[in-house]
Amino acid sequence: MSDHHAVDVAVVGAGPAGLSAAVHAAESGARVTVIDQTWHAGGQIWRHRDRAELPDEARALMARFEASGAQHLAGTSLFDARPGHLSVLGPNGSLELIAGAVVLATGARERFLPFPGWTLPNVFGVGGLQALVKAGLEVNGKRIVLSGSGPLLFPVAATLAQHGAQLAAVCEQAPRGRVTRFAASLWREPGKLAQAARYRSTFRHVPFRMGTWIERAEGEGRVQRAILTDGTRRWSVDCDMVGAACGLIPSVEVGMAMGCDIVNGVVAVDARQQTSVAGVYAAGECTGVAGEDAAIVEGAIAGLSAAGRPAEALYARRDRGRAFAARLETAFSPRPELRDRADATTIVCRCEDVRLDELRAEWGARQGKLASRAGMGACQGRVCGAALAHLFGWEAPRVRPPLVPVPVSALRPAEPLRD
Repeated sequence: MSDHHAVDVAVVGAGPAGLSAAVHAAESGARVTVIDQTWHAGGQIWRHRDRAELPDEARALMARFEASGAQHLAGTSLFDARPGHLSVLGPNGSLELIAGAVVLATGARERFLPFPGWTLPNVFGVGGLQALVKAGLEVNGKRIVLSGSGPLLFPVAATLAQHGAQLAAVCEQAPRGRVTRFAASLWREPGKLAQAARYRSTFRHVPFRMGTWIERAEGEGRVQRAILTDGTRRWSVDCDMVGAACGLIPSVEVGMAMGCDIVNGVVAVDARQQTSVAGVYAAGECTGVAGEDAAIVEGAIAGLSAAGRPAEALYARRDRGRAFAARLETAFSPRPELRDRADATTIVCRCEDVRLDELRAEWGARQGKLASRAGMGACQGRVCGAALAHLFGWEAPRVRPPLVPVPVSALRPAEPLRD
C-alpha cells in the first residue's frame, strides 16, 4: 500500500527551476518536497559526477537548497498527477503526496526527427551524448558528427572536445541568416555572448556549418558515416558516433495530466507563474525553452507565489527571459526539409518499431495508436510524438496515467490519510 505525506509545496523536478522554486518556498517558511527521477539535483543542464565541475551559480543554488530544509526525493518517478495530489514511486515504494500547491519544473527534452539510420548503434541525441560522456562514456579519439539546432550545440561540442573527441563536423540546421540575426541580438545578454565565445574557442579548429543537416546515417552493425547536406549538395563524413537532434521541446505531460492549458506547446502561466489550474504553478523550460538563467528566476517567482509571498520585483527579469525564448524559437525552428528525410522504411516509433509506411497522415495520433501502436511504448510518445507532429501535423495525444512505466503494485489503492 502507498504511504501518504502532506506538504505545503510539492516541486516536480530538481533542475535549475525546481531548485530555485524549492529554495524560495522553503525559505518563506513552507514545508517543501522536491521529487526528481535522477539521483543528483541539477537536472539535465547541470548533470554532473563531480560538483566542482559545475558553474559557481549552480553550486551556490545547490548549497542553498541543501540548507533550506526542503525534502529531496531522488530517484523518484511521478506516475499520476492531479491538482494537490501526486502519486510517486521511489526506492522505498510508492507514496501519495498531498500538497497545498504544486510547482511543475519538468524541463524539456530533445526533439528527435527521424532519418534513415537514426536507429543504428552509436547514433545518439546531441544532449544525450553529452549526458553519457558526463556519466563516463569514453570518447577519446572517437570521430563524432554533431548535427542539431540551437545553443545546445556549442556546450556539447565543447564537452566532447574537452574529453578528447575528434569532431568531424558540427552542423546547425537553421539558415545562416537566422543564426546571424540571433547572434546579433545577444548584445542584450553579454554574458551569453561571452559564454558562447568560450565554448566556441574549445573547438575552434572545427568548422561550424550553418544551414547544414544530417540526411542519413550509414554503417554495418553501427554507424560508420554520416551523409550531410546543405540543400544543394551532399557529402559523406566518416565517423564513429553521431549526435543528432533538432533542439529542445518543453515537457508538458504532467501539466496536461493536471488539466493545465497548453498553448503553442508550452504550459501557459500568468504573471505569478500560476497555470490555468488554481494552486498549480510552472517554471522553467516547460513554459518555454530559454536557458538556466530564465529558469532560475521563473522558479523563484513560482516558489514565492506557491508559498503566498509577493514576487513582483522579479517580473522584469522574467520578462527578459521570455523575450529571449521567443528569439530562440524564431531562430532555430526546424526547417521544412527535415520532413523529407524519412523514407517509407524509416522507423518513426522506436519503442514499437513502427515504420513510416505503416502510418497515414490523415489518421491523427489516436488512430495511429490504434492501428500501429505508435506512441504506446515505454517512452509513452515522448520521442515519436514530436516526430509525428512534425511529419504529419498530428496534435499531441491525451495523457493518461501511469505517466511512466511502474509495477502493478504501485497502482493499488492507497490507505486513507489519518491524522
